[in-house]
Amino acid sequence: MSSLNDAFPAATGQREAGALAGIVVLDLTRILAGPWCTQMLADFGAEVIKIERPGMGDDTRSWGPPWMPANDTAHEAAIHAKADAEEGDGTGAPRSSTYFAAANRNKKSVSVDISRVEGQEIVRDLAMRADVVIENFKVGDLARHGLDYASLSAAHPGLIYCSITGYGQTGPYAARPGYDFIFQGEGGLMSVTGERDDRPGGGPQKVGVAIADLVTGMYASSAVLAALHRREATRRGQYIDLALLDCMAAFGANLAFNHLVTGDVPTRYGNAHPALVPYEVLRSRDGHVIVAAGNDAQWQRFCQALERADLATDPRYTTGSGRIIHRVALIPEIERTFAAHESAYWLARLTDHGIPNGSINDYQAVFEHPQLRHRGMRVEMPGSDGRPVPGVANPVRFSESAVRYRHGAPNLGQHTQEVLRDKLGMDEAGIRSLAARRILATR
Repeated sequence: MSSLNDAFPAATGQREAGALAGIVVLDLTRILAGPWCTQMLADFGAEVIKIERPGMGDDTRSWGPPWMPANDTAHEAAIHAKADAEEGDGTGAPRSSTYFAAANRNKKSVSVDISRVEGQEIVRDLAMRADVVIENFKVGDLARHGLDYASLSAAHPGLIYCSITGYGQTGPYAARPGYDFIFQGEGGLMSVTGERDDRPGGGPQKVGVAIADLVTGMYASSAVLAALHRREATRRGQYIDLALLDCMAAFGANLAFNHLVTGDVPTRYGNAHPALVPYEVLRSRDGHVIVAAGNDAQWQRFCQALERADLATDPRYTTGSGRIIHRVALIPEIERTFAAHESAYWLARLTDHGIPNGSINDYQAVFEHPQLRHRGMRVEMPGSDGRPVPGVANPVRFSESAVRYRHGAPNLGQHTQEVLRDKLGMDEAGIRSLAARRILATR
């Protein structure tokens, strides 16, 4: 009998090339929101051509340490020792940070100076051969180079063009720059993240990863897929305008919706849920346990696990609404019981009683987690030199067209010659001439 792992294979690429095989994406993005989107599309099989500035590349290439590990040869060890001091790779190009590598696998790097007319022509010619262009320049910047949607779609009506900015293409804030941290604040997320003001350490907190960038990248990838589907019927592309601030407002989900319906302003509950009790982090004798007893039946089993029949029968706590109303009296009683035993005791006991529970893992523990090891969430792929490098797997499991990890993040300009030769028919002499004039860079 076939197992689920047979039906939904790990991302080894042993089946077809990918759901987006044949789709060409021209990637004019940098930092994280745009690269996260284009990495998703590359994982799904699209050919992603990343345009980068000669000599510098994507800003995040230099966002180290930590850096991608050096190779083992004495020569390259010496190069990278020098690079640690100079933030380059010893050859005139920036050494890649792990930040860059985390968002740029499966892409081809073409290093072209789009501030030069010849560079603009190269990018325009590549756009004419692409299905999708994705960019995150400031509003109006690419129009000065003739690389905006209006200019490109006039000659390529089937082009899908996605712009990602902080505040969107229109409105009083459209020209403002911004970073993830700002949009976590302005979009409402920080107002509901962090401990309550009346408790130690209280106050707003940002999420530990750049979630505004990541969420926007995921919205962008789904929008591009929708536009590709529509193009199948209409043969026409379209323009997609995505703003990090919009995405953070939308990401408020039920809390944002609750405000619109009731007028109430959601507040922070720290490691607890505003509408479910107990649904929070509880301190054990030696650590912490996450408990999620979300309904009345689970509450009764939870009380059995705690051997607290008095709580199970207390009329204040028998319903979900009662537990919310009397949270201030209830939680200290639960905490008192939890403090009597170690985390391992409670994790086992809650599991035996069918209560959702979990540990707070650091990332070492994450990748040692038996379920994540079974699911293959740590992968290896060929690095830019062909040697294996680790990576975090794409979590999507297709029964066909499995995600493939063709290679890790590219070196700056690694594919310049290949792409210009294969896509635009340029000969070696022409490429060398442009490189000599610093319009492009090759590796």
